[in-house]
Amino acid sequence: MKNSLIALSKDALSSLRDLAPIVIVIAVFQILVIRQPVEGILSLVVGALLVVAGLAFFIFGLRIALFPIGEEIAHALAKKGSAVWLFLFAFVLGFGTTIAEPALLAVAEEAARVAVGGGVIADTDEAMANYALGLRLVVALSVGVALMLGVFRILTNWSLPFMIIGGYILVVIVTTIAPPEIVGIAYDSGGVTTSTVTVPLVTALGVGLASSLKGRNPMLDGFGLIAFASLTPILFVLAYGIITQWI
Repeated sequence: MKNSLIALSKDALSSLRDLAPIVIVIAVFQILVIRQPVEGILSLVVGALLVVAGLAFFIFGLRIALFPIGEEIAHALAKKGSAVWLFLFAFVLGFGTTIAEPALLAVAEEAARVAVGGGVIADTDEAMANYALGLRLVVALSVGVALMLGVFRILTNWSLPFMIIGGYILVVIVTTIAPPEIVGIAYDSGGVTTSTVTVPLVTALGVGLASSLKGRNPMLDGFGLIAFASLTPILFVLAYGIITQWI
């Protein structure tokens, strides 16, 4: 218990140090450039402290729970020697963590509102909800496929740069035939999928799997799954836009 409290305190100090530059920049601009009194200074201070506390607990939770769980499951599945279960776990992990990603939810809802303004969908709550849900499902599906590709790369030792470069070449090609209104959303979808929920578990999966396989180096082979998770949503959302345009 004592060690946990010490570790949590260190995480809190680390979070405070990481946020300090942001606070300093805002304060400098407020004092030297904007030169206006700050309204609700107490709320800002309380909010900043809550952010520090939230980051500290989040980092602490990653270290004691999410990272070990991801690595242990990857180790166990690798020892079973069943590629089917390994691919299934990778897909479910990618889909489940992405569909629960808060950043994706926010982007999907905003995309639905923009789609209404652009006349892409009807101006009804049902149409907006269906559009946002469809976008979230497509992105979650793409991340599931991305992790399967990442696991396949680790198992086969294929070249990561060639796979990523080939993927982005395909993105450029598909972009030329996709509806213009979906392109920006598609490109942003690649970023929101690699956020607070997804990254820790995906990283733990890759490192754990690479550590369990003979002849694999966790530093060389364990990373790269996040790159796939950023790439495939772009392709899938572009394809989603093309398909919905035809329907």
